[in-house]
Amino acid sequence: MSGTGELFLGIIALAVVVMAVIQVGAILAGLRLAKRVERLATQLDQEIKPLIANLTTVSSEAARAAALAAKQAERLDRMFGEMVQRVDVTLAAAQEFVIGPARQGMAIMSGVKAVLEAFRGMREASRRRAAPRPAVDEEESLFIG
Repeated sequence: MSGTGELFLGIIALAVVVMAVIQVGAILAGLRLAKRVERLATQLDQEIKPLIANLTTVSSEAARAAALAAKQAERLDRMFGEMVQRVDVTLAAAQEFVIGPARQGMAIMSGVKAVLEAFRGMREASRRRAAPRPAVDEEESLFIG
């Protein structure tokens, strides 16, 4: 072969070797990058797992607290409802206790008043009968005007 052909062949061989070295370097850099990403993922996974566990615990505690609060609110509502019913029953009993005898007393007082009015009416009627009547002329009694 000629000298220039061998020169070009040497340049081509050198270029192939340089490309191979660059490719091996790129593969090694890619492997290092992959290992680093894997370590970061592992570290992130280790740091996030407790955080997720804590969040799960907090959310379950919050749900339990909300359920307890709802239960207490229902209990309080039921207790106030029962208390209102008891107060209504007590007030009705107290009202009946006071009004019942008061009605009876008023009825007795009305009866006594009627008896007194009857006696007074009888007394006045007997007075009218006992009092002398003035003589009335027949003409005066027939007078209209």
